[in-house]
Amino acid sequence: MVNKRMRLFVLTSMIAMVLLGTAGLSFAEKPTVLAPCKQCHQPEKDLVRGTLVSVSEKFKTINVQVGQKLVWIINYGDDLKITGADKLLSVSKDKEIGIRFTGDEKKPYAVSLTVKPPAKVAPEKLVTADEISKLVAMGPEKGSYLLVDSRPKPRFNEGHIPHAVSLDNTKFDELKDKMLPKEKDRLIIFYCGGVT
Repeated sequence: MVNKRMRLFVLTSMIAMVLLGTAGLSFAEKPTVLAPCKQCHQPEKDLVRGTLVSVSEKFKTINVQVGQKLVWIINYGDDLKITGADKLLSVSKDKEIGIRFTGDEKKPYAVSLTVKPPAKVAPEKLVTADEISKLVAMGPEKGSYLLVDSRPKPRFNEGHIPHAVSLDNTKFDELKDKMLPKEKDRLIIFYCGGVT
């Protein structure tokens, strides 16, 4: 009888310890940075970096994607400071943005929004649409090139330039040695969803 009571006491104590020990952890912290943004930025607790999904003027919310299935919904007001665009509604969907907020991840309130400026690429490293068309018409063997679609795989699957291969920018370090040619004299062209 004593053993039975002792086992019951131990079991009850263990359950209580587990419940008390996890009480403060039931609300996990959400990621704040989209994977490609991590190449240049470290996560910050009050800053979300991702791509713009949508803006609701009616509900005063900005939806920012930071993962394949993770979207932050951030409230904003007339005091929102915007850098890199004239107004919030002129920022295009899928544009990379950063939103600094107050509050917590349950009720974030946007203080400022920064639109990522276009990357500066040397003119001699850019390929025009006409040059791409000519290469695509020749094919990768005759044209001696590799065309790489850097967008996420689902976007690639929705449609891509003929002869392109998918190499998601977030998996570049993992797959580059496997997918990119060893020959250094071969032309490699990368493209993504727009001006970055």
